[in-house]
Amino acid sequence: MRKRITLQDLADQLGLTIQTVSKALRGLPGMSEQTRSEVFRLARELGYMTKEQKQTLQHDLISPYPTVQRRFVLVQNKLSLNFNRLLLQGLHERFMEFGHTVQPLLMPAKLKASDFDDWAEEAGLPYAEGVFIAPRMNFDLLEHKLLELPLPRILLNYPPPEASVDSVIWDVYEAVFQAVRRLVRLGHRDILYVGDTESQRGFVLRWQAFGEAMKEAGLTAVPDEHAIRRDGTERWLKEVEALLHVRKPTAIICGIDEETAPVYHTLRRLGISVPQHVSLVALLNEQTDTLPLLSRPQLAIREAGYRAADRMLWRIANPHLPFEQVRVQGDFRMGSTIQRL
Repeated sequence: MRKRITLQDLADQLGLTIQTVSKALRGLPGMSEQTRSEVFRLARELGYMTKEQKQTLQHDLISPYPTVQRRFVLVQNKLSLNFNRLLLQGLHERFMEFGHTVQPLLMPAKLKASDFDDWAEEAGLPYAEGVFIAPRMNFDLLEHKLLELPLPRILLNYPPPEASVDSVIWDVYEAVFQAVRRLVRLGHRDILYVGDTESQRGFVLRWQAFGEAMKEAGLTAVPDEHAIRRDGTERWLKEVEALLHVRKPTAIICGIDEETAPVYHTLRRLGISVPQHVSLVALLNEQTDTLPLLSRPQLAIREAGYRAADRMLWRIANPHLPFEQVRVQGDFRMGSTIQRL
């Protein structure tokens, strides 16, 4: 039987007063953000819930202390592995509070739509309690197959038109707006966008957001003046180099995580110093040791995983209610790669 966790248990383990723990969980001021984060982390690990959290779950017909352990699956492919660690972390954190599990399932790179049913049966996919569909499914027919599964489904992506599915995604549209506005406030008017704008729905939305944010600032985003075309080769880096020479932008927004390092190293090879010669903002999944501390909008990937777990439990408890689309917003993080003109 689950041991009842109290505020005193949390306070004792953290070396804090009950009052401090209570204020942290209720979002009240009076402590550092580090202390608040430690309180929330321990509360999640031990399964402690405030009265308000229990009431919310009960309102949504979700049992705060379920007696049945559920098994969920995160279907992914090689294109999504670089950020699925963060998604899994968020999913695990939330499901751990209920005693549920989520398992990653890698879709074969050469799987054909005609072979999907056999693969799904062999992988045990139809016997999961629910399925999370990772972003960047590069074959639309396979994503369609996943969306047709007779299971509760959560799409971790922007949904395609007419998709009957709940979705949860980190808000890249807001992220690009944050990037453009921050640079404009620092005096930048000539901003170069670098990024694939066609192969994924989220990539298309990033470019659209860039154009709208530039228009808001009284600027333009002419496609030929930006490095947005991809042909499966490294030719796009040559286009970046040519645009740097012709346009001499004062700032660059790199819209794709895996394109950031090549762009940064191209700048270094050309003797263009960041941020002395050009400011750089990137939509990184997370900061890495191989790059300087980048100024960037935070992509709330782990938080989206956590929220998606909630949405899955809600969908199971409310199968007949309308589908919902959730975008999780992050803040802008200042690094060392942008400066005022």
